[in-house]
Amino acid sequence: MSTQTTPSAAPPSGAEGAPERQGRTATLAAVLLAVFVVPMSISGTAVALPEIGADTHAGLAPLQWVVNGFNVAFACFTLVWGSVADIVGRVKAFAAGAAVYAVASLGGALATDVLWLDATRALAGIGGAAIFSCGAAIIATAFDGPTRAKAFALFGTVAGIGVAVGPSLAGALVQGLGWRWVFAVHAVALLLVLLAVPTIARAVPTAGGSGARVDVPGSALFVVAMVLLTTAIVQGSQWGWGSPGVLGLFAGAVVVLAVFAAVENRREHPMLDLSVLGNRRFVGLCLVPVAASFGFVTMLTYLPSYLAAATGRDSGAAGLIMLLLTAPVLVCPMIAAKLVTRGISALTLVHVSLACLVVGDLALTLFSPDVVILVVALPMLVTGAGMGLSAGLVDGQALELIDPAKAGMAAGFLNTLRLGSEAIAVAVYGSVLATVLRGRVEDGIGDHAGAAQADRVADLAAGGDLARATELSGAVDTESFTRFLAQSYDSAFHTVLWGLAAVCAVLCAVIAALLRGGSPRRTA
Repeated sequence: MSTQTTPSAAPPSGAEGAPERQGRTATLAAVLLAVFVVPMSISGTAVALPEIGADTHAGLAPLQWVVNGFNVAFACFTLVWGSVADIVGRVKAFAAGAAVYAVASLGGALATDVLWLDATRALAGIGGAAIFSCGAAIIATAFDGPTRAKAFALFGTVAGIGVAVGPSLAGALVQGLGWRWVFAVHAVALLLVLLAVPTIARAVPTAGGSGARVDVPGSALFVVAMVLLTTAIVQGSQWGWGSPGVLGLFAGAVVVLAVFAAVENRREHPMLDLSVLGNRRFVGLCLVPVAASFGFVTMLTYLPSYLAAATGRDSGAAGLIMLLLTAPVLVCPMIAAKLVTRGISALTLVHVSLACLVVGDLALTLFSPDVVILVVALPMLVTGAGMGLSAGLVDGQALELIDPAKAGMAAGFLNTLRLGSEAIAVAVYGSVLATVLRGRVEDGIGDHAGAAQADRVADLAAGGDLARATELSGAVDTESFTRFLAQSYDSAFHTVLWGLAAVCAVLCAVIAALLRGGSPRRTA
């Protein structure tokens, strides 16, 4: 991507005419609406999972893919869309992504079984990849100076709002209208975004058209590698982590990634210009969302299931409780932006956010089936702050280190790590939870008269459907067996939490080393 045309710099805000300012305002509003929908979709879908599972009678693996299908597709295609946007134009790519997302959301609302829903969520992930990559590149192209910093702060804030309102909005929709409306709302929002595309095209300087071609071999190899990797993680609990199938998938992912790197080094216009990875500070900043994926996104995705399975709360109550986790993501990005303007180092805030993730995850072990919510309110708020303080701030800081001609590719790489790590983190969490829970169920199921089919019972329990798991077990004393499943789920949940905190701590150490040794200079 080293030969891309450098986008025209936006003129200083004082030199803009009123129509140009209005065009940029409308552009920012449309991009932010699309950006709002994507995280709202992720967090909202998590709340709806128990109802989706009950309605479609889905097991854990296909139910996981309602979330994982979106995340894997997003991870696979974010980098692809970023490079494509630098070639064909960011507005065209953004519009295409919004259209794909709208169609997929409508298809999800009409899904008749979980496999159909999985497919539509994967398609939505492809569209979401374009929205995030191209949306960030459009902001980087259309704005400059202080207005650019403010636009990226709003980018992070709006993404936080989407995360924050997703659980409560989805909970209200599920209870009032049914889970299908969670996806129908997304389709309506993206239709509004598509109506604003002509305005965006007029406001954003023309980019692309440099003669470069889409890196089809590199794109295909990257997609295959991500699919192999995530499938191995998701199926680990089903097939066994040491099974030939899982080990073969992991080995295949490593081989394909190696081939991908070799191909990219030889292409004139690679999907990923590997020279940007030589900037340690850029790489360190790109790893910050990876830590957030393990420390925050896993809780965002599966804490509603814990609240349903271990504490017996319904979707509406779970959605309200989740506001404690998501509310900081709503306010912290703008707080971080204001602190930076007042002289606080952006890197200092990044380090604080990482510390919050580790401390928050450790403190969330206070959760129990009978816990008073006030006890876990502070840990949830701290964990949310760990996500919110770096949201938006990381994007702006990272893209400032890269040549504007490579903004689409750089944004694609950043968001590939962000959503790719989310897909992996969510898959790891689900698989490890299922593995640990299966062990707990197998150890204790013999103490309950009539209970059998430990594997299938554990599978359903891991998806949060304790009622159906108890029914399937054949236990004579159903009340006692349901209580046993809730306790087993609680124990498995705490085991996984300790592991997440450990992963976050290791990532924090790696990021600190990269940021300390990195250069603040822009990579050409």
